[in-house]
Formats: sequence, C-alpha cells, structure tokens
Amino acid sequence: MRYRIERIGREDWQLLREVRLAQLLDTPMAFGETHEYASHQGEGNWRARTNWLNEPDKVGLVAVDPAGEWVGTMISTANKDHPDTVDLIGVWVAPAHRGRERGVADAMLDTALAWARDRGAGRMLLGVHEANPRAAAFYLRRGFAYTGGGTPYVLDASARILEMALPLEH
Repeated sequence: MRYRIERIGREDWQLLREVRLAQLLDTPMAFGETHEYASHQGEGNWRARTNWLNEPDKVGLVAVDPAGEWVGTMISTANKDHPDTVDLIGVWVAPAHRGRERGVADAMLDTALAWARDRGAGRMLLGVHEANPRAAAFYLRRGFAYTGGGTPYVLDASARILEMALPLEH
C-alpha cells in the first residue's frame, strides 16, 4: 500500500478533528488532552489548530492512504527555549496502518526530519509516555536516545513523559 505524506492545510479542520478524536480514543496516554475535551471543541477551535499548524515555524504532516483517508499525523515545531532545536509532537498512526513494513511512521518522520534540517535545526526533541513502549521502540530504531530528562504527564502526574533527542546532521 502506498501512502502520501502531505501538509495539513488551513482548511483541513474537519479532517484534523476526525483524526484527533480517533487518536484520543486509540492512544489516550500519548496526548495531553482528553477525548471528552476535544470532542466538545467547536469549529473555531479546530480552525485555530490548523492555522497554528501553518505558521512558519511549524509543519503539520498527515499520512494519506490510497483511499484518501488520513491514517497518521506528525507535527514538528520550533522549540521555544532552544533555537537550534525542533520538537516532535502529535505523532500517531492508525492501528491498521502500523508496522515497519507499511512504513507510515518512517515516511512521516523522514519528511519532518527534512523540514527540520532545511531550517537548520541541530536536533529534534520529543516526549514519550513511559507506558508507550511501541512508540519508544520506533524512536530508538530511528536513532533517538533518552536524554534522562522528563516531566510529569499533564493528565496524570503519577506518570512520566520521557525526553528523547536525535542530533541532526546537515
């Protein structure tokens, strides 16, 4: 199956809403909002999200299957504390499209890394929930390493978000 990696456009708010709600049902610990909260957001909120994704220091990516369905997302944004760093957030692949053989996460990450390198970033940072070994294994396979840093998970302070980093070569 061939997937296209595209940028999320300003007018894609309805598709973003649909995929975000699916993400929050599938892997709630991977995101900092609840399905209940997101499902009650109106059109203005979703339009604001797609507008935010289209600011110059951000790239919002979506994996599209041959039928035109959005089956994955990945967002990269400039790190506000470190000008040479970009953050990776909003990463998700629909269960039926997961796996190394499908290559959805790899294709999105390759695109995000190209964007980061084009803007001169020296590293990419991300946070992975300590109870999400599938995601951590993907990042480790792609060269990310734990930094030793971490923060409490915003929706459950007893859980941790572990920081991972990847140095970027130009």
